Amino acid sequence: MLSGAEVAQHKTRSSCWVIINSKAYNVTEYLDRHPGGATILLQYAGQDATAIYEPIHPKGTIERFLEPDKHLGPVDPTTYTPSNPPKSESDQDGEPQDPDLRNIPRLLSLCLSLHDIERAAQKLLSRPAYIYYASAADALGALQNNADDWRKITLRPRVMRNVRRIDTSRTLLGCRVKHPFFIAPAARAGLAHEDGELCLARGAARMGVGYCVSSVASFPHGDISRAFYENNGGKYDALWFQLYVANERAVTLERIAAAKEGGYKALVITVDSPVIGKREDDERYRAEVSAESLASSFSQEPPLSPPTGDGARNDEGDPLPLRGVHSSTFNWDDLGWIREAWQNSGPIALKGIQTAEDAALAVEYGVNAIYLSNHGGRQCDDAPSSIQTLLEIRRFYPWIIEDRKVEIYLDGGVRRGADIVKALCLGATAVSLGRPFMYSVAMGNEGVVRAIQRKCRNV
Repeated sequence: MLSGAEVAQHKTRSSCWVIINSKAYNVTEYLDRHPGGATILLQYAGQDATAIYEPIHPKGTIERFLEPDKHLGPVDPTTYTPSNPPKSESDQDGEPQDPDLRNIPRLLSLCLSLHDIERAAQKLLSRPAYIYYASAADALGALQNNADDWRKITLRPRVMRNVRRIDTSRTLLGCRVKHPFFIAPAARAGLAHEDGELCLARGAARMGVGYCVSSVASFPHGDISRAFYENNGGKYDALWFQLYVANERAVTLERIAAAKEGGYKALVITVDSPVIGKREDDERYRAEVSAESLASSFSQEPPLSPPTGDGARNDEGDPLPLRGVHSSTFNWDDLGWIREAWQNSGPIALKGIQTAEDAALAVEYGVNAIYLSNHGGRQCDDAPSSIQTLLEIRRFYPWIIEDRKVEIYLDGGVRRGADIVKALCLGATAVSLGRPFMYSVAMGNEGVVRAIQRKCRNV
């Protein structure tokens, strides 16, 4: 059995060990392949990293990605200090947290809108968690446009209609749902709550709305699908899998196989992330952490993301571009082998369409749905809002909407029921919401249900 003192000697880029669940691992050679960059690993070099690792990694992640010879064995738990979870925003000043913040039923009773849910969650979430969810690219221009552009569109209310009984149910990607909105794919729900994506799956199933699960969820995708189907009453099955195309084809094929095995009814392929956007708030927080640890291994710290040159490489052996976590070579022709692997297991949608021309190309390549999105403003600061892209399609390729060649979904800044009405009137099939549901997870299962109820009531 290793001792904490022995592990602590390995805290540099040239020799980096970490402790997770009382076991030591040599991650030196994995630093430049880590999807989150080397910085976070070096921050915990020679220390226990369990508290930061567990909320964002599905079980078995280490076994899948770290070679057996890098598993160094158990560490005597009496010889090192366990890591502590990051503090919430309300704990940052060192004062005891308001006990009412842990009274979730009372807290939820005061949440009358999705904006209220975000404000409540900000007090509950750790600082790095809130920064991760809230951050966006560069100067936040695209994020702001997502909100502002909805307000530029007004409704034309018609009167004298019998609206006593209305039916908001519809079919999305071949699945019946109660309402024209669904939970968008977003990563790392485990940062908000110990049950993470399981809360989202349970809430979506109970309330009859769709849920598109992220490739990089905090829980195994099989566990998430079981949580969904165990709570859906056998009536609603709108559970879809969001696919990031990885640098290694084998990883992508493994993800598709997991989606099929888990009973996911559609494949939603993200197409707007050849590199990860430069999210300054997120990187600023990492820089703060690095500065605090400057006296130790961070004097040798590399860039925040995997570097070019001798770092991580793709299937062809080429060095990956800066922030190149996903495939930077993914193109229209790759839909062929993805379809072959998916084997007609359900509809295919492309998420991240941002121009009318690409919408038309998607129709030409025979996808079942296009998902208009600028990734919540997290990828390109100058990207158009999804509602702007929908208007562009109406103007230049109206046949896509009029002939109903594909289903059309969109996200980005959707917060009110009126936003959904506007999207539907302009030709969308449904909308999705990401950040509001991630904030709702901070309040567990009931937080997710409350967010859905707020949205349903507004529609």
